[in-house]
Amino acid sequence: MSQISRDALKDWKVLLVDDEPDSLEVAGWVLKYYGATLYTATNGLEALDVLRTITPTLIISDISMPEMDGWGLIAHIKNDRRTMDIPCIALTAHAMVGDRERAIASGFHNYLTKPLTPATFMHDLMNLLVNIPHLKAMWVKA
Repeated sequence: MSQISRDALKDWKVLLVDDEPDSLEVAGWVLKYYGATLYTATNGLEALDVLRTITPTLIISDISMPEMDGWGLIAHIKNDRRTMDIPCIALTAHAMVGDRERAIASGFHNYLTKPLTPATFMHDLMNLLVNIPHLKAMWVKA
């Protein structure tokens, strides 16, 4: 983790959506360690409630969740003018052939696989963020 600046996500608002407490804890700890202001939800409906009050810099969402899964959440996000341009990264524990393509076709910018580990999460996330031009510009400034 030492290769990435501790303030790499300074001034970022990140919405993390996952129904698994371990994933929320690991990803949340790492995101806050690098300076992000963290907002969490345990399903897509809770995430939509959070999105009524904040406009995050980035959304990271699990795919398989109760009440509203990640596919439903991304559909709502991309169909709302206020949220449609927020970059979204999918999380999945069930990485199968074609999942990345399905995630991108649905509106996610990319996806990460679980389980998340503190040692690799931020590195993996930054590798995805460099492909999102306005986020890369924010990261490079940090």
